[in-house]
Amino acid sequence: MPKIRSMLLPAAAAIVLTTLTSPAQAAVGVRITIQNLAPTNSVSFAPLRYGFNSGVFDAFNIGSTATAPIISIAEGGSGSAWFPAFAAADPTAVLGSLGGALTPGSTVQSGLITVDPNVNAFFTFGSMIIPSNDFFIGNDDPREYRLFDANGRLALKSINVKASEIWNAGSEAFDPANAAFLVGGNNSLRTPENGVVGFDFSELAGFNGLTTAAGYVFNSQLRADQDVYRISFSATPEPGTWAMMILGFGAAGWRIRRRRAAEAFQSIAI
Repeated sequence: MPKIRSMLLPAAAAIVLTTLTSPAQAAVGVRITIQNLAPTNSVSFAPLRYGFNSGVFDAFNIGSTATAPIISIAEGGSGSAWFPAFAAADPTAVLGSLGGALTPGSTVQSGLITVDPNVNAFFTFGSMIIPSNDFFIGNDDPREYRLFDANGRLALKSINVKASEIWNAGSEAFDPANAAFLVGGNNSLRTPENGVVGFDFSELAGFNGLTTAAGYVFNSQLRADQDVYRISFSATPEPGTWAMMILGFGAAGWRIRRRRAAEAFQSIAI
């Protein structure tokens, strides 16, 4: 019996050692969920434009003149210049879009997105506020949101955006007749503002009483400390989950081999 144990125990130990010392998982499946937390009849959001990335693409800076990449988010919501600029700055980034016009109270979830946490540990996003001329949400610092830790596990489960964190690109002058998402508004007509990027949500009250493309009469109601948008993340599976599964399988296999070895030993003894 002692000899049989000496053969089995190293095998089990090897399974545990391999599992605990293996490098971070190469790929993780991530789901994104977005929620509009604004009051009923308040702001909606254009589709979310996002990138899992290495933290090198800087789309805009507070106090600076907005450039084409962020203007394509802020003035039309399309990201037509944002995506090419992102891909050029960070060729390994995983880029995508989620949702349509996200009205107050709405929630949308993505499918499974394959991400290598060792390469693309950060998350960058942008979405136009609608109705508006050039308002948006997004992160100024490309390394503001580290999604994965050094072991490839989710380090950030959600991003909450408050009304005080709504940006004004400063690129297009306020004009309901040119605003997106308003009945009668023509978003292709723009009057240059020649300003700089800064925080500003109070101007949105200028659209109060106007009918949106979704059919509701707009009423901002926003307060500075009010959550208006949430991005949530879930990983399937996380590296730790795989480790527990492998440990479980290894322990089960070790018990089976031990039982069979004991049965064989008993039959020889008989």
